[in-house]
Amino acid sequence: MMISATGGEIPQGAPSFHESGKIFLMITDIVNQNIIVHCAHILKLSVRKFFCHSEWNEESSQLKNQLFIFYTGSFDTSGWQSFYLLLSTIMYYITSESVTPGHPDKLCDRISDAVLDACFAQDPLSRVACECYATTGIVIVGGEITTKAIIDIEAIARKEIIAIGYDSQEACFDGNTCGILNLVHTQSPDIAMGVDTGGAGDQGIMFGYATNETSSYLPLSIHLAHRLAEQLTTVRQSHLLDYLLPDGKTQVTIKYNDDWSVIVHTIVLSTQHKASIDQDSLKSDIINHVIKPVLGDYRHDDITFHINPTGLFTIGWPTGDCGLTGRKIIIDTYGGIGRHGGGAFSGKDPTKVDRSGAYIARYLAKNIVAVGLCDRCEIQLSYAIWVAQPLSIFLECFGTERVAISEILDTIHNNFDLSPNGIINKLDLRHQEYIKTTAFWHFGREGFSWENLDSVEVFQALLR
Repeated sequence: MMISATGGEIPQGAPSFHESGKIFLMITDIVNQNIIVHCAHILKLSVRKFFCHSEWNEESSQLKNQLFIFYTGSFDTSGWQSFYLLLSTIMYYITSESVTPGHPDKLCDRISDAVLDACFAQDPLSRVACECYATTGIVIVGGEITTKAIIDIEAIARKEIIAIGYDSQEACFDGNTCGILNLVHTQSPDIAMGVDTGGAGDQGIMFGYATNETSSYLPLSIHLAHRLAEQLTTVRQSHLLDYLLPDGKTQVTIKYNDDWSVIVHTIVLSTQHKASIDQDSLKSDIINHVIKPVLGDYRHDDITFHINPTGLFTIGWPTGDCGLTGRKIIIDTYGGIGRHGGGAFSGKDPTKVDRSGAYIARYLAKNIVAVGLCDRCEIQLSYAIWVAQPLSIFLECFGTERVAISEILDTIHNNFDLSPNGIINKLDLRHQEYIKTTAFWHFGREGFSWENLDSVEVFQALLR
C-alpha cells in the first residue's frame, strides 16, 4: 500500500464535483475505502468526498485500486506515518442473522402471504393486509381484505403449518389439531379512497440496497446466513439429518482485516431437534453437512462455532416462542447493513408501498451496481397516502460512484415510473408467488422480478 499527497491529475471518471487542482490523498492498492476515510476523520481531516478508481494493469494482470480523498486542512509529510499506523491497526466486524421457514415469525409470514396468493389467484385486484399471530395451540389471522375471491383462511393456515413440518406433538405444534381464529375484515374506505385513484396506500419511507461483494448483490454476512438457513432446511427436508425439526436460526460474523482481506469469524447456528440425538453428534453433523458445503472458499481452521449454545433445543415454534407477521424485517432485507424504512412486506398487496417501494428500490440499486456505476448503492423513496409519485428519491453510493450521482438520479427520473401503479406494472407484482419470499428471503435469489437485471442497458448509457 502506498500513500501520497498531491494536487495532480484526477483520474478520468471522477465525479464532476471534484475541484481541479484540489489537494487530495491518494492511497494505492486498497480494497475497503470506508476504513481509510474513517482514519482520515480520526486525523481530523475534513473529508469533502472520496472517490475509488480501479484500473486493470496489463503487465501485472492485476486490478489496481486507488482511493482519492479530497479534504481541507493541513496534512504534511509528518502525518503520513500516523495515517499508515492507523490503517495497519484498524479492523471491523459485521454480523447478520437469518432464520429457517420453521421459525415462528417466518411461518406467520408464510400464512399471511399464502392468504395473499390465494386472493390474487382469483382476483388480482384484491386489497390485502393480512397479519398472523401464533402461540401455544392457536393461530390468529387478522387484518383487512377486500376481494372478490372466495377463500378458506382456516384451511390455508393449516396447510402451510403442516407443509413446514409442524404436524405432530413431537414438533411442539400440530397444524391438524391447533385452533385457528379468523378475525379478518374489509379494508377501510378511508384508505381505499386514496388507493382507488392510483395513489400510495400509506405514507412511509423505503430503502433498496445492493453491493458487488457477492454474486447475490447482498452483503456477505447476510448472504452466508441465508445460505446456511437454506442448507439447514434442505438436510432436514431430505431426511439426511432426520432428527432435525423445523425451527432454526443462523448468524454469521465477518471480519474485515487490516490487510483488506475478508474472513468468516464466527458462526452461530441453533436448530430444533428430537430428544433422541446427543449434542456432540448434532454439532458434528451440522458442521459437516450444513456449514462446510455453504462456506466453500471461506472455510478456514480458526472459525468460532456456537452450535445450539444452550445444549438443548427440543421445544420450538409457538410453544417456545410466539410468532408474528413482519417481525423479521432486517432478515428480509440486508441483514442490518443497508438501512430499513420500518415497514414489513408479508401479507401486503403491492398497492402498499412498504412492499412495492422496497422492491423497486432494490431493483434499481441492483441494476446500478451490476452495470458498474458504483460498488455499493442505497436508494431511499418516500411516499404520502393518496399521492402517486414519490415525494423524494435519495441515492447514496458511499463514495464508490464512477459517474455523478445527479446523472444516476436523472436516469431514474427519466426512465422509471415510481408511482404504485408504475411499480406494479414494471415488476408485474400482481402475478408473483409471494409465499416464496417467506423462505430464504425477498432479495438475493432468482425467481423474483425485482431481482432481474433487465434495466442494465438504461444505466449503461452513463458509462459511454
